[in-house]
Amino acid sequence: MRPDVAIVTGAARGIGAAICKRLEAAGWRVAGLDRSWDDDNVHVPVVRETVDVTDFDAVRNCVSRIESGIGPVAVLVNNAGITRDAMAHKMNPRDFTAVIDVNLAGPFHLIRAVLPTMREHAFGRIVSISSMNAQRGQAGQANYAAAKAGLIGLTKVVALENAARGITANCVAPGFIETDMTAAMRGDVRDAEIARIPAGRIGAPADIAGTVAFLASSEASFITGQVLSVNGGQLMP
Repeated sequence: MRPDVAIVTGAARGIGAAICKRLEAAGWRVAGLDRSWDDDNVHVPVVRETVDVTDFDAVRNCVSRIESGIGPVAVLVNNAGITRDAMAHKMNPRDFTAVIDVNLAGPFHLIRAVLPTMREHAFGRIVSISSMNAQRGQAGQANYAAAKAGLIGLTKVVALENAARGITANCVAPGFIETDMTAAMRGDVRDAEIARIPAGRIGAPADIAGTVAFLASSEASFITGQVLSVNGGQLMP
């Protein structure tokens, strides 16, 4: 029987919570990972783990607990991410490293932890959440754009190395999406960004979740090493 367990990082709220909900609706048994969980979480999967994705040993142990508890992992969604914005000439080097550690090293840690089982079962779906800003650049986000662009490169290598084992690896590059971060933006700045979206609206977490669910499905078995842009036409690379 094909494994049916999915891991989603950054699962406690926003896009991650929407992905958990959508994958569960598609029949996957979802284990959500995050740094913390509280009563305000939009959606809490049945299996939830608290883990720091920058700590490989903690990640490996967490994956081991999930596989021992509910079964081998078939889907990995790397969604966890942070921002520490500043212009490059003013950015604190610690903030650069912190974003790289969470947004790029973190996904590698998860990929490294799940790949042996995926290769053993000759099946796997790895979906990593990159960003439109990895493709176009964004002032004040040298760390974030670099990490998300690196994630695209990592994904292509993993796709190439594992295609023959029935494992796909792809990125989703969201544009301007309704999240806690965008909701906190100054009103005029937010309105100006939305005005640049040809679709005429801000994206919803469900837009990203639906794309992830497609990439995890059997219909996407011949798609690997790709970046799917979900941005309402704001960037057409």
